[in-house]
Amino acid sequence: MQQSGLLQKKSDLSSDLDVLRSSEKAKLYIEMADKYLEAIGYTEHGFRHTDIVSKTAHNILKKLSFAESEAELAAAAGFLHDIGNMLGRANHHKMGAILAKEVLEEVGYELRDIIRVMMAIVIHEEDEGVIPDAISAALVLADKADVHRSRVRNPLMVSEDIHDRVNYAATESELLIEPDKKLIKLLLVIDTRISQVIEYFEIFLSRMIACRKAANVLGCEFQLYINNTRLA
Repeated sequence: MQQSGLLQKKSDLSSDLDVLRSSEKAKLYIEMADKYLEAIGYTEHGFRHTDIVSKTAHNILKKLSFAESEAELAAAAGFLHDIGNMLGRANHHKMGAILAKEVLEEVGYELRDIIRVMMAIVIHEEDEGVIPDAISAALVLADKADVHRSRVRNPLMVSEDIHDRVNYAATESELLIEPDKKLIKLLLVIDTRISQVIEYFEIFLSRMIACRKAANVLGCEFQLYINNTRLA
């Protein structure tokens, strides 16, 4: 018996991802979300951030030998994870999941895959429950690893805001995946003339805990290195 609607369509995830990345609606949502965050003084959450998170999430799962289909869904989640910010910062992850459903249906994703992307988008906020699967875990790690001075919109104001100061102090950021050792390492170089390492922990401790939980879901240990010193 033939099924109807979304469940009738066989997914071609690689093709779907290409279509998603070229979706005018998705691109407009990302643009408007970033404009809102710019208006309230937040760091960059636009195409630079979404592209990095999408590619990093994909890379994490590929390096750990997950199926390409899983990696492609993690990439889709990374691309869309911040679109809810166009409706306000509060609950942006939940609004983003609902908006992502609309976009993913439009470009032809299957319902089961849409649900998994929605779950990942909700879970990417570190205070939101248990990390349910590899897609969500990869998104958490990819998102939290993007700490870099290029995200700061106004370097002249870094003395006024700790988030801007910590991001601007981060001159290098790299997420290393070592599958043989079951290790995921976040390597940061921080200019301590701009921000002390303790400030990083003041605002990012909950993010590092989330990274540790995400790595555990992927069967790995998470380690943080700042200026070549292991801190977690």
